[in-house]
Amino acid sequence: MIGTRGVPAHYGGFETAVEEIGRRLVDRGHEVLVFCRPAGDEAIDGHYLGMSRVVLPALTSRTLETLSHTALSVMHRSLADADVALVFNAANAPLLPVLRARGIPVATHVDGLEWQRAKWGPVGQRYYRVAESLAVRWSDQLIADAVGIADYYHEEFDAPTRYIAYGAPILEGVGSELLEELNLHTGEYHLVVARFEPENHVLELVRGYVASTATKPLVVVGSAPYADAYIAAVREAADDRVRLLGGVWRQDLLDQLYANAYTYLHGHSVGGTNPSLLRAAGAGAPIIAWDVVFNREVLGEPAWYCADEAAVAAALEAAEAGPEDTAERGRRLQAAIRRYDWDDVARTYEALCEELMAGRGDAPRPNGRRRRSGRGAGVERANTPVPDAEDDHGVAGGRKPE
Repeated sequence: MIGTRGVPAHYGGFETAVEEIGRRLVDRGHEVLVFCRPAGDEAIDGHYLGMSRVVLPALTSRTLETLSHTALSVMHRSLADADVALVFNAANAPLLPVLRARGIPVATHVDGLEWQRAKWGPVGQRYYRVAESLAVRWSDQLIADAVGIADYYHEEFDAPTRYIAYGAPILEGVGSELLEELNLHTGEYHLVVARFEPENHVLELVRGYVASTATKPLVVVGSAPYADAYIAAVREAADDRVRLLGGVWRQDLLDQLYANAYTYLHGHSVGGTNPSLLRAAGAGAPIIAWDVVFNREVLGEPAWYCADEAAVAAALEAAEAGPEDTAERGRRLQAAIRRYDWDDVARTYEALCEELMAGRGDAPRPNGRRRRSGRGAGVERANTPVPDAEDDHGVAGGRKPE
């Protein structure tokens, strides 16, 4: 498993997937090798939950960190006997020929629409567009964690894409005693957990809250490297009802924050299925989500949706005005989110690896050229159906916010 910060999962969605899938593949009798970046006491090789860890350095640069680490990973001697490589992030696509030259079948988890993220700038956005094409051309199989992402690769490239969603932990009976450390009480705060990036709309959520008549405080968990200006803007927008906690790495505290929130506000808009969203729904938190296809795919009808600050304010006011309806929305979300099951996800990855070993990948369109005709290969939905509208399944394991 190549292309992430590795395990233990301390950061985002990819790391969550690597840990949850990898540990289950080990339980099913497979050898799992995870390439990791240095992280404090975890900066040495070893084992974690049965997975073998190879720790390699990376350049400390936002634009080169991922690619530099993956370059060392694909050339490492430990891959000599690898049966299949699972590569995470289409940004790593230029290095796929190295794996193919070593005779290793490759499945690429393409992530979300990274070129839409403002943090990359024009050059970075162009790079991601090219990398998408190379992933289509050089992967034996494409993987998407959201139907919207799979549809994008179908529409843009005529490329068959295996849809394999993430799992959602169901948080029940987690308690509330740790909230005393923060002087918070069950059902008496709204919550945001997010990496501070423009596409996660933390600034808009805070501004919408400040413009509302909500009386319960807004608790904001999160930070981000290389984001000092954005963090400063969020701080400037906040009033005395907003509590900015920064990063919270304790999983037990994060779980209690999710499970006891009056509402959870989710502003993510470009990353596909988001583990924070799944975790909040699994905790039974009523959710106010940014109105994009990825969030509607996961949440369906019980959530509130917003696309600007005024809609954020209106949703918060409606939630506080109708506590019984708000609580019922949370119960319906928790019941529906159970369809996202990590055991099912791991079994699907296992079957995919076996297909690749046998030379039966979907063979995405080889030339990687974009097209706009809307015809061609369909989307293979390997597991996890889209929620029915009437369906009543950053940040686990101390993970940093997505």
